[in-house]
Amino acid sequence: MAVLKSVQRAISNGDGPHGSDEAGPSSASAGPWRALKRFWESRGLPSKLIALTAVFVLAAEALIFLPSIANYRVTWLQERLTAAQLAALASDAFPGGQIPSALRADLLRTAEVRAIASRRQGERRLVLAPQADMTIDYVYYLQREPASFWEGVGLKFQQMKDAITTMFGDGGRTIRVVGHAGPDNADLIEIVIPEAPLRAAMMRYGLNILWLSIILSVMTAAVVYFALSRLFVKPLTRLTRNMLHFAENPDDASRIMPETGRLDEIGVAERELASMQRQLSGLLAQKNRLAQLGLAVSKINHDLRNMLANAQLISDRLVDIPDPTVQRFVPKLIASLDRAIHFCNSSLQFGGVSEAAPRRELMPLKPLVEEVADSQGLPREGAIAFVDDIDASLLIDADHEHLFRVLSNLVRNAMQAIESVEGKTDGEIRVVARREGRKVIVDVTDNGAGVPQKARENLFKAFQGSTKKGGTGLGLVIAAELVQAHGGTLTLVDSAKGARFRIELPDRTGD
Repeated sequence: MAVLKSVQRAISNGDGPHGSDEAGPSSASAGPWRALKRFWESRGLPSKLIALTAVFVLAAEALIFLPSIANYRVTWLQERLTAAQLAALASDAFPGGQIPSALRADLLRTAEVRAIASRRQGERRLVLAPQADMTIDYVYYLQREPASFWEGVGLKFQQMKDAITTMFGDGGRTIRVVGHAGPDNADLIEIVIPEAPLRAAMMRYGLNILWLSIILSVMTAAVVYFALSRLFVKPLTRLTRNMLHFAENPDDASRIMPETGRLDEIGVAERELASMQRQLSGLLAQKNRLAQLGLAVSKINHDLRNMLANAQLISDRLVDIPDPTVQRFVPKLIASLDRAIHFCNSSLQFGGVSEAAPRRELMPLKPLVEEVADSQGLPREGAIAFVDDIDASLLIDADHEHLFRVLSNLVRNAMQAIESVEGKTDGEIRVVARREGRKVIVDVTDNGAGVPQKARENLFKAFQGSTKKGGTGLGLVIAAELVQAHGGTLTLVDSAKGARFRIELPDRTGD
């Protein structure tokens, strides 16, 4: 009923190519098929599985039915020929070769044989004469065993064709059946019978086969359905439900797909789904933490800018103090405060789409490196030496403020790596730069504790690449983003001792 209603709705809605009820005949005939297709696609896997199983089993039974009914027809005719042969042998025992009246009546009643003739040693003899004139409508020859495989296949197809003709006929024909008899099948036996009893017997046999096929189909479909449902459909349904359940609240780790321990493809799908859900849950949790951190940073940034503005006003008054030491440090203090205020004003851009676009200029690199070292308090007597192996004429095409932040982060990390080695007094940070064609390569090397293998895997990922307890790992992330904004790369280069970070900055194209 559901299929019929779906078809009726599709026809009444006019599913033509332009949504009009005036579609052509081909569209009208295609409408029910589209409705059936939509109905089939809307069914679940269990419904499709049981329907397909039943259809395939019935198809297999249909393929078995035709050979079965053909064999039954041949057997039925062979039994009549056998009875006729016995009657012919019995007639030889009576004078004149005539069948007794009792045997004649039995043949006419049970076997419904109208006439019997035999051919032995080339001599044809009428064993049972017909009681009235008859017209033979068709002659069947029951052939002997085929001589080859392909001859046997052709014989089977011919027998199936004859069986179909008999079943779908009206049963009013009179047929003559010819078969072989005798020890060496050299003799022939012929009978004339009406086709109606044969057709009736075949119909009864066919109905029995049909009901048996239906029962077997239902039983087989049920067994196959429950087996496939348990092995495949239920696990797939569980996967689907889990995905929908997880999608409702991905932050809830309890909704991650539980592992069942299966080792087949479904088990692999369960484990991969659980892995993806854990990764997604972790990313969402990190995203939430970043959002909360961004809100906190925006509040801190507001107050910090106010404090730095006050410090800048106070530092401006230090310019009027004639002390030489104060005069030497005041410009650096003012520059640091200006840089800090500028950084606070642009710090929220990290939570936006990207950092501000670099304002590149061709500038000498050595003074910038010396400024970075001075801002970090390097060198430190008896603890950390600082070496800048840079030619004074080397120019680099970069944003001064961005490159200062990149080098500051790398130098600060190098200092922390050296300080993490207890009792180390020969620490050294070396900055080496050279030009190769249209790019400048800068190496920042230290002889500290180095970068652990575990940290290398997530070195440029926020909150995952820190090598010290309580660190955020944002320094390298920010440095890498600033270098990438210049079209360059920041990588960790293998070194025998400590760590070496390499910056490769290409010149602007077209300059």
